[in-house]
Amino acid sequence: MAGGRRRKLALSKIYGIACGKASFKEDHSQIGRPGFSRVVYSNEPDCFEAGIRNYCDNYVRTTKYTAATFLPKSLFEQFRRVANFYFLVTGILSFTRLAPYSAVSAIVPLIIVIGATMIKEGVEDWRRKQQDIEVNNRKVKVHQRDGNFHYSEWKNLRVGDIVKVEKDEFFPTDLVLLASSYEDAVCYVETMNLDGETNLKLKQALEVTSSLNDDYNFRDFKAIIKCEDPNANLYSFVGTMEFEEQQYPLSPQQLLLRDSKLRNTDYIYGVVVFTGHDTKVIQNSTDPPSKRSKIEKKMDRIIYLMFFIVFIMGFVGSIFFGVATENDLENGRIKKRWYLRPDSSEILFDPKRAPAAAIYHFLTALLLFSYFIPISLYVSIEIVKILQSIFINQDIHMYYEEADKPAHARTSNLNEELGQVDTILSDKTGTLTCNSMEFIKCSVAGTAYGRGVTEVERAMDRKKGSPLVHEKLKVQNHIEDSTDINPTIKGFNFKDERIMNGNWVDEPCADVIQKFFRLLAICHTAIPEVDEDTGKVSYEAESPDEAAFVIAAREVGFEFHKRTQTSISLYELDPVSGRRVDRLYKLLNVLEFNSSRKRMSVIVRNEEGKLLLLCKGADSVMFERLAKGGRDFEEDTREHMNEYADAGLRTLVLAYRELSEDENKAFNEKFTEAKNSVSADRETLIDEVADQIERDLILLGATAVEDKLQNGVPDCIDKLAQAGIKLWVLTGDKMETAINIGYACSLLRQGMKQVIINLDTPEIQSLEKTGEKDAITKASRKSVLEQILQGTAQVTALSAMSEAFALIIDGKSLAYALEDDMKKMFLELAIGCASVICCRSSPKQKALVTRLVKSGTGKTTLAIGDGANDVGMLQEADIGIGISGVEGMQAVMSSDVAIAQFRYLERLLLVHGHWCYRRISSMICYFFYKNITFGFTLFLYEAYASFSAQPAYNDWYLSLYNVFFSSLPVIAMGVFDQDVSARFCLKFPLLYQEGVQNVLFGWRRIVSWMFNGFYSAIIIFFFCSKALEHQAFNHAGKTAGLEIFGGTMYTCVVWAVNLQMSLSISYFTLIQHIAIWGSIAFWYLFQVVYGFLPPSFSTNAYRVFIEALAPAPSYWLTTLFVVIATLIPYFLYSAIQMRFFPMYHGMIQWIRHEGHSNDAAYVEMVRQRSIRPTTVGSTARRVARSTHQR
Repeated sequence: MAGGRRRKLALSKIYGIACGKASFKEDHSQIGRPGFSRVVYSNEPDCFEAGIRNYCDNYVRTTKYTAATFLPKSLFEQFRRVANFYFLVTGILSFTRLAPYSAVSAIVPLIIVIGATMIKEGVEDWRRKQQDIEVNNRKVKVHQRDGNFHYSEWKNLRVGDIVKVEKDEFFPTDLVLLASSYEDAVCYVETMNLDGETNLKLKQALEVTSSLNDDYNFRDFKAIIKCEDPNANLYSFVGTMEFEEQQYPLSPQQLLLRDSKLRNTDYIYGVVVFTGHDTKVIQNSTDPPSKRSKIEKKMDRIIYLMFFIVFIMGFVGSIFFGVATENDLENGRIKKRWYLRPDSSEILFDPKRAPAAAIYHFLTALLLFSYFIPISLYVSIEIVKILQSIFINQDIHMYYEEADKPAHARTSNLNEELGQVDTILSDKTGTLTCNSMEFIKCSVAGTAYGRGVTEVERAMDRKKGSPLVHEKLKVQNHIEDSTDINPTIKGFNFKDERIMNGNWVDEPCADVIQKFFRLLAICHTAIPEVDEDTGKVSYEAESPDEAAFVIAAREVGFEFHKRTQTSISLYELDPVSGRRVDRLYKLLNVLEFNSSRKRMSVIVRNEEGKLLLLCKGADSVMFERLAKGGRDFEEDTREHMNEYADAGLRTLVLAYRELSEDENKAFNEKFTEAKNSVSADRETLIDEVADQIERDLILLGATAVEDKLQNGVPDCIDKLAQAGIKLWVLTGDKMETAINIGYACSLLRQGMKQVIINLDTPEIQSLEKTGEKDAITKASRKSVLEQILQGTAQVTALSAMSEAFALIIDGKSLAYALEDDMKKMFLELAIGCASVICCRSSPKQKALVTRLVKSGTGKTTLAIGDGANDVGMLQEADIGIGISGVEGMQAVMSSDVAIAQFRYLERLLLVHGHWCYRRISSMICYFFYKNITFGFTLFLYEAYASFSAQPAYNDWYLSLYNVFFSSLPVIAMGVFDQDVSARFCLKFPLLYQEGVQNVLFGWRRIVSWMFNGFYSAIIIFFFCSKALEHQAFNHAGKTAGLEIFGGTMYTCVVWAVNLQMSLSISYFTLIQHIAIWGSIAFWYLFQVVYGFLPPSFSTNAYRVFIEALAPAPSYWLTTLFVVIATLIPYFLYSAIQMRFFPMYHGMIQWIRHEGHSNDAAYVEMVRQRSIRPTTVGSTARRVARSTHQR
């Protein structure tokens, strides 16, 4: 490098990472044991030792099938469905003499239906195959054993290869970092594809390999890496590197994971340790839990019922057939059915073996009555659901233009479930709120700064109904807006003339203010990016909070502008000279934030040589760490933090201490030993060492940032509440913050009684000081149980008075409430409340609460969240909705439907959910109706023909009924039908309850449609038979035979089921007209074309339509009168119900058809049915307030 190579940096001083020579002591014994047996021969992938280990290659396959397994595996998937298996059995039996129809006519429809589904599966898998090919054929530079690197495809990489990855490229495997373009061997990594986080992670190689920063250095490089076996843990890695006869510990800091991206670094060198399906990202790519909608499960039960009906019909028919067959011959004389030649018949009609003939007849009847089961039901529903998903994806009203993100239905299996949601379980941060933090207030040296007004404060003002306060806020906002000439700065909404524009130097505690904002500018892991054109500095931070802190420090006068691995540079306002000066702080250690520590610290040396520990963290861990002499402002700071929490703000405490050289040296030794540990409790050891140094702190103050509500959240919650949907909020925030956010989004309102369950009782607090864990657990469990019982009694006592309750519980109490002996009581209390807020909830608790609600209520649950901590909740719920927001894509990747904003949930459920539920329910009911109508005519004719298993229709008429003559209209209905428009769905939210209460797919409705099918078949059969028998059919005096009777009856069935569809549809489109009338027209066209085929193929349908049916007026008159007679009962029932007993959607249809949609008084009268006294939302709040005033 130009200018010579600088002295190597002491890596133990950077980011708290001590990677020098390590004393492994006893921890090293794990390597080589089970779970830690992997050995990698770096730069020697072809050596004998590497070959015998037989590690997998780097080819990754995400497809469900291969060319060899597609046919058998796909067929197995199809015939796992009981209906398809039934048709397979009947298809096989159709090749025997038992079949009442030809084998070809039975097999072809099955092949069409199964083939269509397999083609769909194959196309989807082919797309996955194309993605696999693209990924596996990506190129990366690989060392060729001669000091040169050449491009090779990812799929050819092997364990032990040395690869060179360049800027903005993805890592092809899991690599151990050896060196980078930086002299201290660091690199920046983006892990969005892994954990959904958009921030950059810092990785650093071992010091011993950091000098290998040129290609030629790897000509003779040899090292042996021993590490853990492949596993799914993204955040752990235990291993050692044996290099030049020395062993060095490896940690996650040296591991670069496949599918993460190299950023802000020109190149890195790494050795391949895990390939292909051994990599951590592939180990994590488990299939999401299989979810089926309640309607689909119920549909299976209906099919079982249909099987039972078919079995009963076949059984009854076989008994009658057996009796009739036995009576055909008496004393050797033909008695009845002479045309069957019972004196010389085979076993199928042999009176001497009537029981056997009855059994064979039973098998024949099962084949004949198979048309009761709709063969095209499954494939039709799949087609409809895919098209419904496309409409959801393309809905412009759910497109978020700012982020260019449309809605995305990631699975189509649960469309109708969106219309049946009873309970929504929602995350707060990033879901109800923006997860875009703004620094708005702070408390420094016991003085509160920041005059901004939060949305929660405005909501609290509305709650109190104080016009004076409201006017004061308006005036204050007007003054601030008129004086604020600066453009809006993202992440900064702080207004206070005492601090801004350098005025803080005149404050009484200016030195504390200086330390406060200096701490914000130093204590973080943000990365500055300077725009070369404008010179402006922007920041890549690990969280929106951290970015807000760094921006706040910059705006006050402490601009962080440069970071190296050993230093942080600030432009500071010098309070003495008033000038902007550049100060350098040597960065010695970073004690990183994690969920158990709840704090972050840095150790720096300033230009005066002082050693400083700067710390920020949650109040629950910070106040207990203050020194006796560092609590000067504690009381005032606590008071201010409570006020900030009341205003819905997120708070952190800032403190510092000075370190002596001896303290720092002793800490470094312990910290180095902990970092070098290779044991499983390595992180615990590190935390213990950090805990010892983070003591005796001096309080500076507290920050307060606002996470604003997303646009439209209160209105969306209001509409969902009016629809009768319950909303639970599961958040990790403090109780005060969660409660006030609840007021802001109208989950809580004035006058709503709150049932609060927590463990802040004096008894528990005194026990916590003694530290007796068993006693604390026993007392806590008892306290939670008592609070649950008291709350339940309170809710029960006042429920008759229509009082609205809200349940609020913290994380500690929730842990006990979810125990087996208490969770049913907790759920009973929660169900009795209008809204539920669970505070300080862990990801596991979120999933457990979701499971409890789903299993305990038996109703449909929907979970919605945006972060990796919400994944368990999303997968546990019946429906998981991912918000594609600031926290990355992991929640979206685990979800069933992805939307960009919470407010889109309103349209997704109330419009698309209601439509999909209604369409699928009606579609399934209609499918069974049309098949019963068709199938029962076969049974009636068989009874008419002395149960001889003679089909009433031609073989191909039987086969194509479900495929061509009745399926297209039902598919069109499933895609396009609307009982009411989207505008009316949103205007009358209670319409959604039709899905929650399952009124459109209850057994009463299903059985009524089945009854409709049975009586339609009876009308068609008897009317046709009576109209055609005992009289001439045409002018030639010919009577109607089987082919004429069957053709006439079949025509009536086709007309009846298609016109029944036209009566059922609420919203006609051109496509539906084409489907309905086209199916009828296609029947006539088919008769003509099929009738012209040779008699060997068309059999008894040869020229029947042209020569017999079409010329006969009785054919057309019979069709007309029979079809009208068949439809009259349903028409009368629908008319009477609509006029005198309308369902809720019927009332809305009357509003639309009678022109009342603009009659405000009439519409409001109907809408009032949507508002319940125990619900939540802004509408309910206004109603409650007006009731209270009266």
